[in-house]
Amino acid sequence: MATNPNYGRITPEIEAMAEMTRSNSSIDPADYVRYDVKRGLRDLNGKGVVAGLTEVSDIIAKKVVDGKEVPCDGELYYRGINVQDLVNGVLKEKRFGFEETAYLLMLGRLPNAKELQEFQAQLAYYRSLPNNFVRDVILKAPSGDIMNSLARSVLNLVSYDENADDISLPNVMRQCMQLVAVFPLLAVYGYQAYHYKEGNSLYIHAPQPQHSTAETILSLLRPDSAYSYWEAHVLDICLILHAEHGGGNNSTFTTHVVTSSGTDTYSCMAAALASLKGPRHGGANIKVIRMFEDMKQVVKDWKDEDEVRHYLQALLDKQAFDKSGLIYGMGHAVYSLSDPRANILHGMVEKLSREKGRMEEYELYSMVERLGPEVIAGERKMYKGVSANVDFYSGFVYHMLDLPLELYTPLFAMARVAGWGAHRIEELINMGKIIRPAYQYVGQHQPYHPLSDR
Repeated sequence: MATNPNYGRITPEIEAMAEMTRSNSSIDPADYVRYDVKRGLRDLNGKGVVAGLTEVSDIIAKKVVDGKEVPCDGELYYRGINVQDLVNGVLKEKRFGFEETAYLLMLGRLPNAKELQEFQAQLAYYRSLPNNFVRDVILKAPSGDIMNSLARSVLNLVSYDENADDISLPNVMRQCMQLVAVFPLLAVYGYQAYHYKEGNSLYIHAPQPQHSTAETILSLLRPDSAYSYWEAHVLDICLILHAEHGGGNNSTFTTHVVTSSGTDTYSCMAAALASLKGPRHGGANIKVIRMFEDMKQVVKDWKDEDEVRHYLQALLDKQAFDKSGLIYGMGHAVYSLSDPRANILHGMVEKLSREKGRMEEYELYSMVERLGPEVIAGERKMYKGVSANVDFYSGFVYHMLDLPLELYTPLFAMARVAGWGAHRIEELINMGKIIRPAYQYVGQHQPYHPLSDR
């Protein structure tokens, strides 16, 4: 088949077109104030505009004291259950908890032992791909961006589903559970296919029905399928913490918007994946890892607070790392004093660091977590507090588990698909109208001139 050598090439004509549209599509920032438009659907205090209702999860970052809202330590609830309690229960009983979390989110309450066993059996039943799917879809034209590969695979599954467009509740429940089950396969096989294309060996392991989701990920990814219990346990906790985060995050809101149109589950999940792929949403922990790699090269003494503080100041001054002016992993759109997910991971990271012999790096992370808010507060007007977010430690966890950087955001998706499924089901049950916000036109009306007069 002939190929087009010009595909992907930006011509001078395209450059000129881009500049023309920039000049003709730029909106005066003052117009947002004039028309009282909340950019990003958030006000100056970071409070989101209420766009819907949900029973799936709740985020608490402020409490009312003496009639006034004041920042408080962050709390995250899944179906009314504090995520800290979920994690504590898993740790106490020394078991894996992501499957229980998925049940809670999608079905609305905690399962008993028999119900959980049946749910796990259903996931194991669905944890396989259609015949020749790996050969015909994943191994053909593999992408170095595994999120794109994952989205393409999800859309291709439509061809193997005889009831793809059926949005009845039982069918959508089946589809959502099936996607929770196969996301690890789609992502890991996509990663392996790309590296095989690059000249590396190809390992395609079959999932084992007795494995949890965390165990499945590690056993599929590693050439010898070996992992320690503690490694799988830490990854399981990460999956629990990433499974859901309120209806207002970008990918979950996308799930609601797309579901409201009446489209199929596969298209809905592909849209959510496209949203999560964005570096402002799902890729932040990669930035944290790369920032620390740069820091470890620049800072000679990792225990010298003044030297670390100087580097953090250079980040804010756009003189270090990617010169974005950001300390990655610091701050959150909702949380102020603390991100409960980061607090949970902090303790897990310390134990894993000891096991992996990386305590020196852990101490550097802890120092940056402590100094970062001080440096930011000294430079910028703060409308709310700033603290380490979940991405600050999750990337370090994945790094210590020897997980490839290309899978960091797909790992997020492997967990969040449970939350997306819960919100899709909720939207279908309560769906009234298509979600269609209003936009204010701020351009000028003008007459049409025939081509011969232009």
